[in-house]
Amino acid sequence: MSARPLASPAPAPAAPRAPGSGESQVQRALKKLGLVRDIDFALYLPLRYEDETRIVQLAHVRDGEQAQVEGVIVDSEIVFRPRRQLIATLDDGSDTCQLRFFNFYPSQQKQLAPGSRVRARGEVKGGFVGRTMLHPVVKAAGTALPLALTPVYATTAGLAQPVLRRAVQAGLARAGLDELIPAELLPHGAWSLRAALEFLHHPTPDVALVALEDRSHPAWQRLKAEELLAQQLSQLEARRAREAQRAPVLRAGTGEGSLHARLLAALPFSPTGAQARADREIAADLAHRQPMHRLLQGDVGSGKTLVAALAAARCIDAGFQCALMAPTEILASQHFGKLVGWLDPLLAAQGRRVAWLTGSQKKRERDAMAAAVESGEAALVVGTHAVISEKVRFQRLALAIVDEQHRFGVAQRLALRGKASEGGEGQGGMQALEPHLLMMSATPIPRTLAMSYYADLDVSTLDELPPGRTPVVTKLLAEHRRDEVIARIHGQIQQGRQVYWVCPLIEESEAVDLRNATATRDELADALGETVRVGLLHSRMPTAEKQAVMADFSAGTLQVLVSTTVIEVGVDVPNASLMVIEHSERFGLSQLHQLRGRVGRGAAASACVLLYAPGDSGRVGQAAKARLTAMVETADGFEIARRDLEIRGPGEFLGARQSGAPLLRFADLATDQRLLEWARDLAPQLLDRHPDQAHRHVDRWLGTKAEFLKA
Repeated sequence: MSARPLASPAPAPAAPRAPGSGESQVQRALKKLGLVRDIDFALYLPLRYEDETRIVQLAHVRDGEQAQVEGVIVDSEIVFRPRRQLIATLDDGSDTCQLRFFNFYPSQQKQLAPGSRVRARGEVKGGFVGRTMLHPVVKAAGTALPLALTPVYATTAGLAQPVLRRAVQAGLARAGLDELIPAELLPHGAWSLRAALEFLHHPTPDVALVALEDRSHPAWQRLKAEELLAQQLSQLEARRAREAQRAPVLRAGTGEGSLHARLLAALPFSPTGAQARADREIAADLAHRQPMHRLLQGDVGSGKTLVAALAAARCIDAGFQCALMAPTEILASQHFGKLVGWLDPLLAAQGRRVAWLTGSQKKRERDAMAAAVESGEAALVVGTHAVISEKVRFQRLALAIVDEQHRFGVAQRLALRGKASEGGEGQGGMQALEPHLLMMSATPIPRTLAMSYYADLDVSTLDELPPGRTPVVTKLLAEHRRDEVIARIHGQIQQGRQVYWVCPLIEESEAVDLRNATATRDELADALGETVRVGLLHSRMPTAEKQAVMADFSAGTLQVLVSTTVIEVGVDVPNASLMVIEHSERFGLSQLHQLRGRVGRGAAASACVLLYAPGDSGRVGQAAKARLTAMVETADGFEIARRDLEIRGPGEFLGARQSGAPLLRFADLATDQRLLEWARDLAPQLLDRHPDQAHRHVDRWLGTKAEFLKA
């Protein structure tokens, strides 16, 4: 196989010049859209199509329909109701229609003078004054009709649609679209790539718009298959490249006196079968020279922190350091509290400890922690982004654990992995070694997503909850039933339990009419009386104040905690038995499930109340209804994740804007599982038998973006 990278970027040809336009402005606009290479233009498909190939009579146009009509202007005037606008009335012999322009030029007024015969294209709407078109495209009548539907592309400021259209057409004409997938490996009856792209860029008048929008059409199927294959090839090459790297071999930690064995013996409970299985899978990875690249996924409360602690113990037993990084200080603090309690007493005899690193620490404390990390005194380092600070240098980092990894950017994950190369000589020379990487997620990954974006990962799944956890009953209540919820809070407090109340905003916003955390805290304090202590927690509070509030709630000093979504992950208070989520229709499904997971962590019966505010129609939107329905119908994190993927799509599900992972432009993981399986099976065949064609295929589709899939 060729040794060159799978997605080495091809030389970028100059962007097409637009006649009569400033080249530099067009060039900048095209680059902003990601249009640099000819193939970029070829794969830049229209958002929609305008039918300029035929003229219809107004009498046959339905309300809200796009249409092109031709007729005579019978009246034209400038009016000032409610603001200055040009109104021209067009009569095509079957009906009349007002053409309205709020922004117009003298030339338009002249073009629409009474007696002029014009052609107008736009959306026809009915109303009190009759049928209207707002800002239609107007041309003089008599010009020849085009022979194809007119494509409309997503554009940006400074790039007119006609200029972009010509640039795309030129790029498509120049692009090398030779077949890179051998014919015998293609699905039966597959269109050629060029035929598919020509069809979608230049559909002829006989093609119905519904056919162009039908993603099951052979043209769309070919593009989706190619896109999924490029992704699978990139992931496969990333896995093979990692298998060629070297990491420290961590075989220690199995004897009775090992940290791993002493940790298990000291626990006041026994790990679940799923935790023990994940521990064995991780141990097998750590014992190999290839860097571990494993995802530990499990529903809320499934015990991922313990598995991370056992992995860290194996690493420390082998004489190396481990780092655990979490996206928020509250989540990192929860991990730190558990890990210190489990490991610090066992590490004390060795003169080592668990260190804490966060950006909110005072300089003296942070410098002291950094010194402990560099000297090796800190066997395990827990923290936020501060862990990857330039000032933090590890002595012998061999295992990096990243919690809620999708919340970190690619550069941040790479920086943590790169910390291993800063240490001194280890087994085989630390300079040449990669750390083992364990990523954790409380959002279970649906199967299609695992096959796609996580195809290069090994996955361990915690599919059972620790003993003593109680099912959480979920109730959906309209906003006007708040009094019932407050009465329920009284009942929980009388039983000695605690309550969360989550709001979407911190302070009052004029733009969004939502209840805010500050006002809600005050209202609840008044409603519950002086004997009930109500706390407030949100992200803008100073770190010390947030820690004090959480400490008071964990200790039971606060009975009710009003919070924003800062408590979404990591917060563990077993005595809390009721979760109330204000304006639940505004939250994402995964977020709602994570918040629900903050209760039911003890033996007491627990509940989650979803308060929603119906809109003006008395209902919530369709997507919000789907989310709330899913919450009531299931508490299974895997089913929640599957439905969340259907509702939001992979981009939002993964936080792709933040992570840098390239989105699928054409394929849909919810409906294209058959094509995904085909691409997964074909990728190793193409890479092994036709490596040069595989390289060109990924370069064609991903270019330099392939690097994001390897991080």
